[in-house]
Amino acid sequence: MQAFTTHKGTVAPLGRVNVDTDQIIPKQFLKSIKRTGFGDYLFDAWRFLDEGDIGVTPNEREINHEFVLNKPDYQDTSILLARDNFGCGSSREHAVWALQEFGFCAVIAPSFADIFYGNCFKNGLLPIVLKEEIIEELFSRVGRGYALNIDLDSQQVTSPEGDVYGFEIDAALKDKMLRGMDDISMTLAEQALIEAYEKRHRSSQPWLFSRGGA
Repeated sequence: MQAFTTHKGTVAPLGRVNVDTDQIIPKQFLKSIKRTGFGDYLFDAWRFLDEGDIGVTPNEREINHEFVLNKPDYQDTSILLARDNFGCGSSREHAVWALQEFGFCAVIAPSFADIFYGNCFKNGLLPIVLKEEIIEELFSRVGRGYALNIDLDSQQVTSPEGDVYGFEIDAALKDKMLRGMDDISMTLAEQALIEAYEKRHRSSQPWLFSRGGA
């Protein structure tokens, strides 16, 4: 996955609490285990007025112009400002894939569902938890072209007004994001140690590896 160090991007406000993963990417579109092809169906029931189907592009759909992501002021945004308990519901990793493919690099909210939060770090989408009062202040400010600067190393979000908001993050998860390494690549980084251990294990207990071993 791609490393996350710093990012400056415009913000889209999603003023709904308890947004679950079925609202992020509805179950009828989960017909692939590939990590692509889900962005077209992000927030499908809110972005469109008609019922979608696999392979039908947004240009062929009836757009809901009242939904925030369809408004001209919030095109090409890369930071999603959300409310409490974002990503609740089922554990589908597709929700993170859909957000990323749509163009989001980070989601800022007062709280996240635990499984969704973990899935973000497995795929390189940065979830940032800020205090409720800060979130409310940002919602009151967000408008066309409103951009935030995120610095993961210093764990800070900076607003256009010059306000700096610190955020907490687990050191191991932060390291994975900064290095752009998922669980598999983190394991493979220790390949030499793993192979050395296996060699010692085979030497000390060879009977475990014989075809007719006990």
